[in-house]
Formats: sequence, structure tokens, C-alpha cells
Amino acid sequence: MHNEHKMKLFTCRASKDFAIKVAKALNIELGLSDVLTFSDGEFQPSFNESVRGATVFIVQSTYPPVDNLFELLLMIDAAKRASAHKVIAVMPYFGWARQDRKDKPRVSIGAKLVANILHAAGCDRVMTCDLHADQIQGFFDFPVDHIYASSIFLPYLRDLNIENLAIAAPDMGGAKRANAYARYLECPVIICHKSRERANVVGSITAIGDVKGKNVIIVDDMIDTAGTLTKAANVLMEMGALSVRACATHAVFSGAAYEKIADSALQEVIVSDTIPLDPDPAKDKSKITVLSMTGIFANIINKVYNYEPISPDFIN
Repeated sequence: MHNEHKMKLFTCRASKDFAIKVAKALNIELGLSDVLTFSDGEFQPSFNESVRGATVFIVQSTYPPVDNLFELLLMIDAAKRASAHKVIAVMPYFGWARQDRKDKPRVSIGAKLVANILHAAGCDRVMTCDLHADQIQGFFDFPVDHIYASSIFLPYLRDLNIENLAIAAPDMGGAKRANAYARYLECPVIICHKSRERANVVGSITAIGDVKGKNVIIVDDMIDTAGTLTKAANVLMEMGALSVRACATHAVFSGAAYEKIADSALQEVIVSDTIPLDPDPAKDKSKITVLSMTGIFANIINKVYNYEPISPDFIN
């Protein structure tokens, strides 16, 4: 389809490797941009080529520090002010998504605030992957393309050809995702129930379902401190599981996550590349398998740019 608005793909600093792979898959050059950093830490991104009349895609995962989110906002603003036809934020990992409701009094709803700020900056559309909660799409007053990582994870899990397979949800909130995976892989579901002492600290975990003699795969949208995950893996092994793997989209891996995974009963942890792994060679990554989402993002970017339907691309 002829499109008078040229496609241009740019990246912010936190997702450079991801964007390079997306550009390669699209068979286009990554757009030229720069960031001027002042001595106090303030920074100013700029485009080093014209974006007038172009459909501009800007790639950035908004994991902490908050600079990553702010750099994306400044890039969107710069594109708008440079007369871009449309500005689409490609956010493989949408940060602040855990703040999607008021679960106690006097707290912010961070996900809604981020949606508002993106809108205020001049964003026309967001493309993201495995939001912490599906209803976050409703926080936006413009289109959201919600991509599922299941389209890379499920074929990988199927090709492992594991016998006596069971899919586990690490908590009640993950039951829907676990059920979708189990349906596709035609295996039973186990639900882990956890009681939290406080944020990021897990109390006790119990598993509901038939664990004994099963090779279990725990599925989740993210691994943060890996506390819940490693505790759940150890509990499942104690309950008679033959092996435990984990499959999670976003490798947040904060605190001692790498050490916890290395020391746990987990056999393999499968993640996507929406957040880059820590480049530190001292971190033990021997159990971690990274599958790339760049091909899927490139495909969806191409379809959105050419006004083609994207619904046939979703398994989940």
C-alpha cells in the first residue's frame, strides 16, 4: 500500500539494542538522534534528520530510573515540534504498570498518570507488550497495540517436548495467563497462593493443584526481585514436582534477583528482551534463556504503518 507519510524509527538510550534489531527486521536504517547531557544530569534529546510529515516510531522501555520515561517524553515532544505527522511510542516494557488501581488509601495510580503524560507530550499511539493488567489500555485516549509475548514463548515451550507438563501461576492474578498457556499446551494448571508481608516481600506460598510427578513451568508477566518466583519453585519441588522452569516476559531483575535465580531450584528461566539483561559478567546468567520480541514488534510496526489489521497475529 502506498503511504505518503514516510516511516522513521528512532530509539532512546535504554532500548538501543532492541531498536537496532527492529530496524534490521524492517530493513530500514535506524534514525539519527542524539542526547546532549548537561553537567547536572539534565539532558536534551534531538533529531539529527528531518521528521516533517513522517510517521515516527520511538522505541523505549520505561524501566527505572525515571530518566528512561522522561527521555521518551522529550523525544515525543521534539518529534511533534518538528512537524512529524504521527508519533508512536514503542514501549516494549511499560513501566509503572503495577500502579494500576488504588489498592490502599491515598496512593497514586501511576499507570494512568503515565498514560496522561504520554498524551500531553503529543503521543498518538502506544505499542507495548504484556501489560501488567489488560485494563491499563483503558487509561489511554488513543489506540494501544497490546502485543503478547506468548507468541514467542509458546512455540519455544512446545518444542521442549516436556512430558507430564503443568503450567503454574505464581499468584491468583496470573491465573488467566496461566490458563491461556495451559489451554494451548493442553496441560493442567497449578495456582500458587501467596500472602505478602509487605511490597516485594513474600510471606508464605501454597500451591493448589496436582504437583506431584509434574514438570512445572511458572508463567508470569515480569520477574522483579525473583523472591516470589524462587520461593514458589522451591515449594513446588518440595511438593514433588520433577522440575520447575519459569517463563516471564519482562526481566526487571532488581536487587539480588540474579543470585536468587542461580541459587534456586529453577532449572531454566525464559525471558524476552524487552528489558536488557545486566551486562555485568559477574552476574550468573547460566539458567537464563532470552527470546527476542524484535521480530514481532517489527511485524506489528509494519502493519500499523500500512493500516493493516493486526488481530490475526495474536495467539493469546
